[in-house]
Amino acid sequence: MFSQGQWIFAGLFLVAFIIAAIFVYRRDSGLHKQVYKGSYRVLIAFLLFVAALFIIKIYLKH
Repeated sequence: MFSQGQWIFAGLFLVAFIIAAIFVYRRDSGLHKQVYKGSYRVLIAFLLFVAALFIIKIYLKH
């Protein structure tokens, strides 16, 4: 299916990608705290909306 060289390349690429993602996240974490302050409220509202849809679906099904 895949040659040994392709598996090695995929493994090295995955490791490099994860390291780069961690580096970029750490560099931008301070900015995210300033710009996205209070975004948890939007997440909670979205989750409540989805829960309400499920409750309505279950209620109308019976």
